Amino acid sequence: MMSLIRRQAACLAVTLAAAGFIAPPPAVAQQEAAKAPAAEAPAPAAAPAPDAAPVPVAPSVTKEVVENPYGLEALWRQGDWVSKGTLIILAIMSMGSWYIIFVKLWEQSKLRREGRAMGDGFWKAASLKEGAGRLKSTSAYRYIAETGIDANEHHEGSLTENIDLNTWVTMSVQRAVDNVNNRLQDGLAFLATVGSTAPFVGLFGTVWGIYHALTAIGIAGQASIDKVAGPVGEALIMTAFGLAVAVPAVMGYNWLVRRNKVLMETVRAFGSDIHAVLLGKSGEAAAASTARAR
Repeated sequence: MMSLIRRQAACLAVTLAAAGFIAPPPAVAQQEAAKAPAAEAPAPAAAPAPDAAPVPVAPSVTKEVVENPYGLEALWRQGDWVSKGTLIILAIMSMGSWYIIFVKLWEQSKLRREGRAMGDGFWKAASLKEGAGRLKSTSAYRYIAETGIDANEHHEGSLTENIDLNTWVTMSVQRAVDNVNNRLQDGLAFLATVGSTAPFVGLFGTVWGIYHALTAIGIAGQASIDKVAGPVGEALIMTAFGLAVAVPAVMGYNWLVRRNKVLMETVRAFGSDIHAVLLGKSGEAAAASTARAR
C-alpha cells in the first residue's frame, strides 16, 4: 500500500515538473534571478552627440543721431530777432553781390562781341550811316556812331550856333562814350559798399553773440562750457559769414573794374575815330561850299 502511494507521488511530481509548476533548485533560481534583471534593464541610451558650435551672430549696429546744438539750424532756431536780422542782411548782401557779378560779366562779354563785330564790318562800309546800319540796334558802338552823325547833321538853332561844329561834335561823341561807361559802372558801387561794410555787419553779430555769452555766464554763476559754447559759436559764425560775403564782393569789384578799363579803351578809340571822320567830312563840305560861293 505504501509503495503504491509513493509511486503515485513520484508520478505527480514528474508531471508537475514537466508543466513548470515546480520551483527550480536554489542555485538555478539564483542564476535565473540574476539574468532576469539584466534582461529587464533597459539598454543604455546612446551617448548624446556633441553640441554643434554656435553660429556667431553679427551685432546689430544702431546709429545714434546726435543733434548738434551749435549748428546753423540751432543758430536760427535759438537766435533772437537781432541775430536773425543780421543773418538776413548778410544773405541779401551776398545774393546781390553774386547777381551783380554775373550780370556785369554778361554785359562785358556782350560789349566785347560787339567790338569784334564793329571791327569786322563797320569800317568797310561806304559811309558812316551804312556802317552804323550793319551793327545791332542795341550795340554801344552803333549808339556812339549815330550820336556823332546826328550832331554833325543837326547843328542848327540859335543856341547851338554859338558853338562851333568841331566842339559840338566832340561834346556829343564824348557824352555818348561817357554814357556807355556809366552803364558799365552800374552796380559796382553796391559791390564796393558790400565789400567795405559786410565785415562790420558780421562783427556786430560777433559782439551780440559775446554779449549773450556773458549774460549766460552771469545767470549760471559759473563759466561752464555748456553755457558759453553756444553764444561764442554764434559769434564766430557771424564773423565767418561777414568775411564770406565781403571777400567775393571785393574781388569781384576789382576784377570788373579792370575789365571795364580794357573795354573802355576800345570804346574811346572808336569814338575818337568817329570824331575824326566827321570832322574830315565837315571840313570837306565847308571847303566845297566856300569854293562854290567864290
